[in-house]
Amino acid sequence: MATIDLQSAKRIGVVSTVVDAAFAFARGRKKSGLVLLGAAALSSRVPGLGAVVSLFLRVVRWVR
Repeated sequence: MATIDLQSAKRIGVVSTVVDAAFAFARGRKKSGLVLLGAAALSSRVPGLGAVVSLFLRVVRWVR
């Protein structure tokens, strides 16, 4: 069984945030896509930031 080190976890977080941004752009949510791309760029330095931003945007959309 393969183990996931910190570097791999960071890479997975960045990739998943970029994919989430691509879906936001595809749905016509340009601002959300840009925020997610910014979070993906910062996720390499702040682990988990992309997930937090993604969840925050989902909650904001749900509250509206």
